Amino acid sequence: MREKIIHLESIVKNYKVGTQIVRALRSVSIDIYKGEYVAIMGASGSGKSTLMNIIGCLDTTTKGKYVLNGKDVSSMSDDQLAEIRNSEIGFIFQVFNLLPRNSALENVMLPLVYSGVRKAERKIKASQTLADVGLEDRMLHRPSELSGGQRQRVAIARALVNNPSLLLADEPTGNLDSKISEEIMKLFAEIHKKGNTLVMVTHEESIALHAHRVIRLKDGEVESDVINENPIY
Repeated sequence: MREKIIHLESIVKNYKVGTQIVRALRSVSIDIYKGEYVAIMGASGSGKSTLMNIIGCLDTTTKGKYVLNGKDVSSMSDDQLAEIRNSEIGFIFQVFNLLPRNSALENVMLPLVYSGVRKAERKIKASQTLADVGLEDRMLHRPSELSGGQRQRVAIARALVNNPSLLLADEPTGNLDSKISEEIMKLFAEIHKKGNTLVMVTHEESIALHAHRVIRLKDGEVESDVINENPIY
């Protein structure tokens, strides 16, 4: 029996804008299993960013149930959600979100600091993870000394270093040219082959086709959920 990493049941998310209620998500139900590589697509206003924020425990639901790796996070406090984000989820952002004054190694070590890992072990784990993404010779460089593709690799290493249950990538190639984007997607394929669960939010069809399953949102609802029989890589 396959193990569920994500169970979303009848998720509703409403926002109040002035006197208006915006229904961002309308009864969304999705299951994602361990080891899957899923792309979530949709036009602007489809609800995909709201869904990503809920999956990433960055926002809470108005109604519905969300279980992440066996833990019901639907009614957790902000402190509990912060703990879940650090222990269960590795985030990869479009804008990298690296600390500019810190080296690549220091950036990757940061989640381990929050997890209470000892300094000597932090350095070993971060160094190995950077080597895994092909940056063993750039560990002491600051972000300003790295290319866009290298910075995204640092961000990917930072997301991986805590061995999270889920990798959540938000428009991971949005700031990269097509050649570097392909390199990053090839790296994602390698990460997935190692057994990682990867959920990627994108508006680019060419990027979504790297995933093995594509979920499309429209007007806050799941429009389609299909297996990609011929993923790139």
